[in-house]
Amino acid sequence: MTRALAHTALALVATIYGANFIIVKSVMPDPIGPNSFILMRVLGAAILFWLIAFRRIEMPRKADLSRFILCGLTGVAVNQLLFFNGLALTSPINGAIIMTSNPILVMIISSVMFGYTINAMKITGVMLGAAGAVLLLLQSTIDHTQASSTLGDFYVLVNSLSYAFFLVLVKPLMRSYKPMTVITWVFTIGLLAVAPFGRLGLSNINWEALTAWQWFSIFFVIVFVTFLTYLLNIIALAVVTPTTASAYTYLQPILAGLFSFLFSIWLEKDFTSDITPAKIGCMLLIFAGVYLVGRSELKAKGQS
Repeated sequence: MTRALAHTALALVATIYGANFIIVKSVMPDPIGPNSFILMRVLGAAILFWLIAFRRIEMPRKADLSRFILCGLTGVAVNQLLFFNGLALTSPINGAIIMTSNPILVMIISSVMFGYTINAMKITGVMLGAAGAVLLLLQSTIDHTQASSTLGDFYVLVNSLSYAFFLVLVKPLMRSYKPMTVITWVFTIGLLAVAPFGRLGLSNINWEALTAWQWFSIFFVIVFVTFLTYLLNIIALAVVTPTTASAYTYLQPILAGLFSFLFSIWLEKDFTSDITPAKIGCMLLIFAGVYLVGRSELKAKGQS
């Protein structure tokens, strides 16, 4: 994949995630609980990955097994469990804004694990981004619309941290294995980890009562939000750095806001009540932090 195609793939991933913040709320937490939905999501995607990669799959080498396990836990199990449980409690807009902390977290983890230099510009960016995230969490404690939740926001923030670890941990595997091998084993390990949390709730779902839109939402989350986005991300990571890949999360609040207005019209349900000037201010703080971190990396490495 060329660098241009990698950036196109990452932009598509951001668009799908932007829509997901709204679409997933159509079925979660009612009529499908977060943990059950996660199991459906991971199982469906794992089956698709195996169907495609079955004849070309490589066995992980013993030396890399621990890294594969960590990637399965951080990139699928912990990531998915916290994100869906967080989104079940908080608003789509809050979730999208908090996820923009991901590039900063990737930068910090890369610096700790690989000794990358953190200069004054990066430190300023981290402080701005952290301020935006903390202020958003504080906003949830005084939100009287009941659309937001401090606990839900915290889950999404830790989910962002988990996914940041995944982006950093998976990069070395991309040098030794094909992308389909990596993502197939990552999801297989992740499936084993999430199965105990979600299997009990599946028997309580009233499948016959699901509407056509809810069935579409399930299909969209499994095929597009899970299978396609992870596939595109893992392929793009063979070309770009983890920080570059994570930088596309800053598009998600903008896209989530756009989809909030569109779905409010299409579904005749208000998804925009939680968009406030204070939250836009928090988003701008995080954006500023991401911009400074990204600009610092461009100057240091000459990459985009």
